[in-house]
Amino acid sequence: MTADSAVTLNLDGYTSLPPGKIATVVTYLEMLGRPAIAPTRKPDTWTLQRIDGDHQRYRALFRRVGEPWLWFSRAVMTDEKLASILDDPEVEAYALHDGTCDVGLLELDFRAGEEVELAFLGLVPGFIGQGAGRFLMNEAIGRAFAKPIRRFFVHTCTLDSPGALPFYIRSGFTPYRRAIEVVDDPRLLGLLPLEAASHVPVLAGPCARMNEKSAS
Repeated sequence: MTADSAVTLNLDGYTSLPPGKIATVVTYLEMLGRPAIAPTRKPDTWTLQRIDGDHQRYRALFRRVGEPWLWFSRAVMTDEKLASILDDPEVEAYALHDGTCDVGLLELDFRAGEEVELAFLGLVPGFIGQGAGRFLMNEAIGRAFAKPIRRFFVHTCTLDSPGALPFYIRSGFTPYRRAIEVVDDPRLLGLLPLEAASHVPVLAGPCARMNEKSAS
């Protein structure tokens, strides 16, 4: 354990983070029964396409959807680890295609049996506000509760779109837990561009800044 990793969290005030770290508040939500949802209409050009075995397509879509919000979990995965997830028959990953390109991602994880995780749901920049998020959520709920499950769950964090948490609650999820997550800034690790997620400033330590200058 390093000195940086031994910082004690102050639960009644502020805690300074070491340089190169970012923090987010994670909210966990669950749905214990299928809610009543209004049907959605979609343009005829929209199709939901299962991503089977095309890991490069998945990575490209994940990056386009998640980069503005610092989604990095799949960016750090090796090809072998990613394949072990996506190729599992109990994991369903879909691309929303608008007739020209992939514009949305939906991923459901059925590996826990009676509990299903909404692993990812998101849209590429510029496609929000056209009803695609509601379409994907309705698809997620329908596919999850088409099986004999007792719980559908998801989590979101303060790095994500400000509209994400209210959207999940409107969709029928109920918050039940919060946590604070502290991780290395993926931009300083070279996993995402430095300009990603402009709403989260990059605060590099002295060593990181020297490395950036020497690399430029």
